[in-house]
Amino acid sequence: MIGAVDIGGTKIAVGMIDSDGKVLSRLECPTDADRGYPEALRRITEMLRATAQTANAQISGIGIGSTGPVYPLTGAIGDVNFFPHWNGENPVRDLHQTFQVTVAMENDADAAALAEAGWGAGQNKSRLIYVTIGTGIGTGLVIDGQLYRGVDHSHPEIGHHVIDPSGPLCLCGFRGCWESLAAGPAMVAWLEGEAPADYPHRDHLTAKRICELAIEGDGLATRAVEREAHYLGLGIANLVTMFVPDAIVLGGSVMKSAVLFLEGIRKTICASCRFVPFEKVDLALASLGEDANLIGAARVWHHRFATEGHPLGR
Repeated sequence: MIGAVDIGGTKIAVGMIDSDGKVLSRLECPTDADRGYPEALRRITEMLRATAQTANAQISGIGIGSTGPVYPLTGAIGDVNFFPHWNGENPVRDLHQTFQVTVAMENDADAAALAEAGWGAGQNKSRLIYVTIGTGIGTGLVIDGQLYRGVDHSHPEIGHHVIDPSGPLCLCGFRGCWESLAAGPAMVAWLEGEAPADYPHRDHLTAKRICELAIEGDGLATRAVEREAHYLGLGIANLVTMFVPDAIVLGGSVMKSAVLFLEGIRKTICASCRFVPFEKVDLALASLGEDANLIGAARVWHHRFATEGHPLGR
């Protein structure tokens, strides 16, 4: 029974996951990063104990998926925009000391990639790219069962590859990154910039609301969806051309409205990838549902320890 911890910018979720990837119990709370890391660690510890009690389970190990950057081999948190004052804190070390079990941590997109490769839409695929589209765009690459890492074991930030250098300014400091053009807030920013002053749906716009308006036939929202499909397609086509994976699995909050985007994405791939066998790349939707990040956190532990032959609780 693996304790799973999903650390996000707005909330922390904790659960107990069995060896088949089933969530047996879960709790969540706001991240409240400004209250400091020790307070967040206290809440994580309490939720782990509570969910273990609910599941009538003894924790065999703990897996963590966290918004990044993180340092998976040391267990330290890097300079994360959402909680900059946590830089250098080490939940892997701290939870190991508290529970006396093995603990592993990965970037949350890598964790979700491992989950889809092991328990989800990417099973039996040798080369898998997971893409999550929500507030940002994150990716994870699993090749022959192993996470791809860059130099210094870094996580490739594919969401920040440049699509249009004359595009909007991105949080990373550059212009026209894939994330700045195709993440959820990019849809909202574009529609707000294009909408006339009397546009009736201007208040409380979100990517989800834009998708709902497009389904209802709103012309401006429909254009925003078409633009989103185009830029999502460009980024995904780049992945197909560069990696030619067996599968690209799409997840995240924006892809809850995938029916609005998939046709446009496929058209862009067909138009852009003629030098590679793009038709053999399976474009699939993430299959693990609302608990994908928690399941991914548990899969981090399995990937690090169970697959390496480490005994439980080492």
